[in-house]
Amino acid sequence: MDNKLQATVDIGSHSCILLIAAFEDAPASSPAETAEAEVKPRQILVPKLQKVEICRLGEDIYEHGAITPARIEELSRVLTKFRMDLHALGADLKAAVMTEAMRKASNPDEVLDAAEKALWMRPRIISGEEEGKLTYRSVKEWHGEGIVTIDIGGGSTELSNGETTFSIPVGALKMFKAMGPIPGPEYKKFVKETFKEVSFKGMTKKPVYLIGGTGTALAMVYLDKPKFDYKAIEGLEMSIADLDAVTTRISNLSKELRAMLPGLENGRSDVIICGLFWLKSLLEKLRVETFRISTAGIRFGLLYPPEPEPEAKPKAKKTPPWLKKKSEENSAASAAEGADVADQ
Repeated sequence: MDNKLQATVDIGSHSCILLIAAFEDAPASSPAETAEAEVKPRQILVPKLQKVEICRLGEDIYEHGAITPARIEELSRVLTKFRMDLHALGADLKAAVMTEAMRKASNPDEVLDAAEKALWMRPRIISGEEEGKLTYRSVKEWHGEGIVTIDIGGGSTELSNGETTFSIPVGALKMFKAMGPIPGPEYKKFVKETFKEVSFKGMTKKPVYLIGGTGTALAMVYLDKPKFDYKAIEGLEMSIADLDAVTTRISNLSKELRAMLPGLENGRSDVIICGLFWLKSLLEKLRVETFRISTAGIRFGLLYPPEPEPEAKPKAKKTPPWLKKKSEENSAASAAEGADVADQ
């Protein structure tokens, strides 16, 4: 891995994100690590430029089941701007991916063709599980293992602990389209139905990292940061009480005043409250009182080299009961014959 600028594009249900980053030597945290670094320093991915553009592909899926021509045109405009940034900085585009909206769209080829023409690379539609794994990898590289990641997007939410990864088809934009800006009494029933077939086994009571636009916006409002600053946000710890306070503060504002809060511009103010309600429900299921926010995500995970797949353990062969009984009978018969021979 060299220091050449590398880039990825994440095309989600609510927003499109361009990342330009470079691998650099990680600072040593101990004398032993310093000595080891002289031989082979650990490399970490450092963001150099990140751009977010609202695309709201998920709205079309909810309303039409397909991405409309107007939305495709807007997406093309966004991706063309990203390509110009890439060329201006001499960055090498390594990957472009699309998530939940395109997993559901009835016209994926039409959208992919337009995206390829604008970006000069054909995006790849990834599964919810792959999305969760890439997110976990990006956070693990910065914060270590033994954690759980929550990635709340516009149309889906991915959770991973490194061993188990799953996607729930619930996101901030999808909730907004179904319930409006502030969920009402129907939310309790919605959560109960959603969690019916979701198992959080192996994920409870572990350090939780929140990823995605909901987390970034929450951090910017909480810190009153008018501009995105990944160094200030990365690893920020909050409690459920802090989350409740921010949710109440945002909910008490008019739509116009809400849009003036840090991080809630470009349509994020419409969906943020739904995202915060959903986050609290997930934290309660994970049985934690605090959580941290990370600015990492799919766009980072795409730049790390693939990890080796764990070796599959050979499965023990199961003997059918009838065959097991027959084998026992044969063994008993053999033993009896052996005893007769010995007596003779």
